[in-house]
Amino acid sequence: MILDTAQSVSFAPQVKEFFLARQPILDRNQNLIAYELLFRRTGAGLATTVDDSRAAATLVAHMLELGLENVIGGVPGFFNVDSTILMGDLVNFLPCKKVVFELHQTDKISPELVQRVSGMVDAGYRFALDDVITLSEYIKPLLPLIKIVKIDTSVMTRTDLAILARQFKQAHKLLLAEKVETIEQFQNCLDLGFDYYQGYYFAKPAILSGKKLTTSQLAVMQLIALIARDADNAEIERSIKKEVSLCLSLLRLVNTTGMGVTKSIDSLSEALVVLGRNQLQRWLQIQLYIAPHINAHFASPLLLLATTRGKLLELIARKLKPANKSIADTAFTVGILSLLDALFGQTMEKILGQIVLGKDVSEALLYRRGFYGDLLKLSECIEKSSEASRALAPLLLKLELPVEDLYPLQLEAFEWSNSLLPFVH
Repeated sequence: MILDTAQSVSFAPQVKEFFLARQPILDRNQNLIAYELLFRRTGAGLATTVDDSRAAATLVAHMLELGLENVIGGVPGFFNVDSTILMGDLVNFLPCKKVVFELHQTDKISPELVQRVSGMVDAGYRFALDDVITLSEYIKPLLPLIKIVKIDTSVMTRTDLAILARQFKQAHKLLLAEKVETIEQFQNCLDLGFDYYQGYYFAKPAILSGKKLTTSQLAVMQLIALIARDADNAEIERSIKKEVSLCLSLLRLVNTTGMGVTKSIDSLSEALVVLGRNQLQRWLQIQLYIAPHINAHFASPLLLLATTRGKLLELIARKLKPANKSIADTAFTVGILSLLDALFGQTMEKILGQIVLGKDVSEALLYRRGFYGDLLKLSECIEKSSEASRALAPLLLKLELPVEDLYPLQLEAFEWSNSLLPFVH
């Protein structure tokens, strides 16, 4: 889409100053239902969330230029906007079914703003109230037009949170808990009736004593071990045949148009040749995150986070060390395996005792050490809130990666991760 507006032209140059934060929003069953999108800039040794109208307009204009689905896939995107942006024309170019506009409760709520929001609601747009910590008289004129209330759970006691949740539930609002970083916080908000959750609690390992891997996960781990010791195709084929779901998924994968095959591939032996060892290993690593009962209508946030990490680390490694392809392949492995502790409910030490990995990979996964450890720390900084991203600028400097190079690599990683979904269900 080409925007015939002076706004998009004047804001476009700012893009080079930023990297993009894409924070998942989950429902009560921990399915991904949306992303919040934020531009951030690095400076003075830390990353800061940019909430001025100029940056907000930059984000909206650039999302239009890129195509929303390339960044957020099939789910809606939440955008922070202020009254200046909302009163302009740029937001009208965003499709109403793909966006939720967030208004901060401290924004000036004028009669003109209420009228503008009312008109947009009539046109099908949805609005959320952001960073709410109290139900004040100030926001009441806007409240009938608000669909979702985002409550900052990090600054409230459980008692105050329960009171506020009850007040907004009585006003028939959907509740979104922000900054949920632990399983305990999630469970607390779940008990209080919150509808949606934003934060990285789902990526934190809840270590469960005696938890065992599923039959499918064990089969995949065994296959990864076979590849690591360079077993022949016949042995790998025999192992895959023991798991029917893996057979079907692999044959479906090699017969997709993107694989470039000219005839139907009906045998596993042919499929293994077409795919090759490197792609087979990547496919298996992705399969670890796919539960057999997964609902095809929803995306697993852990799967999307792991694949995005893996691809981003691969792209950065390829950018920094283009002469050695194996470094990029190893970086992908580090990124995608970095969430196995959250997936399996076991310590990373125990998991790494079950698979054969090189010292550099193990050091990165266990201690965030070395080149791959720095790449992993960089990805984790990008994902976290601005308060937790103080290490971002020093990491970019250490890796000799300009921030303007990071942004296009992020977009490529997002698009690649989103594109996997048709092939993992």
